[in-house]
Amino acid sequence: MASPALAQQPQETLRPDTMAARVAACTACHGAQGKAGADGYYPRLAGKPQDYLYHQLLNFRDGRRQYRPMTHLLAGLPDDYLREMAAHFAGQHVPYPAPARADVSAATLEAGRKLAMQGDAARGLPACASCHGAALGGMLPAIPGLLGLPRDYIGAQIGSWKNGLRRAAAPDCMADISNKLTPTDIGALAAWLSSQPVAESYAPDAADSVRLPAECGSQAQR
Repeated sequence: MASPALAQQPQETLRPDTMAARVAACTACHGAQGKAGADGYYPRLAGKPQDYLYHQLLNFRDGRRQYRPMTHLLAGLPDDYLREMAAHFAGQHVPYPAPARADVSAATLEAGRKLAMQGDAARGLPACASCHGAALGGMLPAIPGLLGLPRDYIGAQIGSWKNGLRRAAAPDCMADISNKLTPTDIGALAAWLSSQPVAESYAPDAADSVRLPAECGSQAQR
């Protein structure tokens, strides 16, 4: 999958002791500097919390997230090596593109907004903003932002939590929340989140500025 992009890289940058060589397979799918792939599925890595990226690499390597190409790429790589890769992408800050227009009804977008910002207490669904930050930019050290992600990717990841293809340390709050979401809910959330513009100030909140509604294993992704 990575060979066309690797062939375009100057050989000077692909020396095995460089970070460029280490992440060349990543940027082949996730875009230069990890700014996101062009096909609407591979997500942005740039600027995500370092601990979140690190634990996702561990999860792919160790089988808690199921995606064979990632598992193959990461097999046998040591923890410290992956931590350095995570730090590299966390330190990349490139502009977000304009959001894609969601071809759904105004009612669907409003339903997605309410779930993201208010939740649904009657069904025991907390707002996405209660853990991912008031501006949905994530929370340090390990909760990612939700804006600037492709619609298909958001829907697929909620589906993966729902189907057990993504897991976190207990208590796995994302699995619990996803299991309460209907297909209509997931479609509305994905449409609304993916259609929101990303402000220049978009960044994870500091850990002491957000109070999570409950202890959650997803926070650390151990």
